[in-house]
Amino acid sequence: MPLDLRIGKHRKNTFMRATWNVDWPVGMAEHRRKCFLSAIVLVGMGVRRAFISATLLACVLSWQPREMCAQAEPQSSDLATDLQLGHAALKANDPAKAAEAFHAALKLDPANADAHANLGVMAFFHGDCPAAEAEFQSALHSAPDLTNALALLSICERKLGQPSAQADLEAAFANLKDQKMRMEVGVQLADFYFQQGDLDHTLPIIHTLVDSDPDNVDLLFFAQRIYSEMADNTLNKLALLAPDSARMQQLIAERLINAGDLNGAIEHYRKAIAADPRLPGMHFELAEALMETSNNAETQAAASRELQAAIQTDGDSASVECALGRVAQLHAGSDAALPHYRRAYELNPTDAEAQLGLAATLADQGKPEEALPYLRSAVQADPMNANAHYRLARVCHTLHLAEEERQQMKLFEEMRATKDRIAQLYRQMNHRPEQLDDVPADQKP
Repeated sequence: MPLDLRIGKHRKNTFMRATWNVDWPVGMAEHRRKCFLSAIVLVGMGVRRAFISATLLACVLSWQPREMCAQAEPQSSDLATDLQLGHAALKANDPAKAAEAFHAALKLDPANADAHANLGVMAFFHGDCPAAEAEFQSALHSAPDLTNALALLSICERKLGQPSAQADLEAAFANLKDQKMRMEVGVQLADFYFQQGDLDHTLPIIHTLVDSDPDNVDLLFFAQRIYSEMADNTLNKLALLAPDSARMQQLIAERLINAGDLNGAIEHYRKAIAADPRLPGMHFELAEALMETSNNAETQAAASRELQAAIQTDGDSASVECALGRVAQLHAGSDAALPHYRRAYELNPTDAEAQLGLAATLADQGKPEEALPYLRSAVQADPMNANAHYRLARVCHTLHLAEEERQQMKLFEEMRATKDRIAQLYRQMNHRPEQLDDVPADQKP
């Protein structure tokens, strides 16, 4: 089966709706790009629109006086009054009055970092990056430790295509304490690296962001795209360097497994073994593919031979013993399967498949009391395993553990529904439209 190697098929597009639709200047990128400050911020942090981002604005303003207090010089009463009026106007959501007060403060103290920083924030959230950039630079000139001002400056610089954007984004991300602001800067920095094709620097930033917000759908999407592009890059390199190698055959087989083509996968697994009989993992993967294709004795016997070869090549493991247990259960019953599952459990007591296989075999032998602890361990080790929840429910039914039975049946139904939804999504992703027949009917042979 031919392998689809579309080198460079993923273009480095940004993936989210932009908060500001700012086009990069000529020379910044190959084509117009929209900034990546997106639904990650809009959804993950509760920021709805840049201009009305009261949450983030309050966050920015709240730290400025504290950051500057160690550097502040005694202020005249008029200057202090102007600054107080500006802050009060901001709290009252009156940006025009606030700007008037801060400009008045700058007439008295042209280098006042507080006034410059607040004017920068207001310009920033009005989408006026050139004005915001100038104000933040003035604030940082007077108070270099204003990390949040540096953060917003770096975002403006990126939007304006300034060469200093990368260094300032990196410095801000490394030093920011506020998690919401760090998330925003991290998104910008990750997308900056991604647009440069620098996946090695993009990935650690995304790891950090996902660790901070593990359920953020947009971050997970971005991470998946990076992993996918890195996988494509390594596939392309392997195809160029060693197109006929055992590893290339293994990779083709794994792709075919994911596409549901077991027979095609088996063909390429056998090619991989022919090229390198001692390639780690090959015999086990071939055995699993064989076991999935058919339950007839001949196919299962072939799978068993591959599993024995796997033990010779890679050593014994819980996974291999569980597979041998499945083959034995299918053709010789639970008495033949039990030693393999016991061996699997000895090799790895935390392996959910070993726990479940051992418990299922004991339950089939009419030993529910012995099966119960293994099933409880299995659902803890693999909470998404619907089969484990179902088997535990059945054992609980036998042992008259009514409440636990109800709980496990409910979890089983939830897990099954979840897996059905996931399976449907995968079917949609793997759906291939029928090829259109463009030969007119009257011209067909």
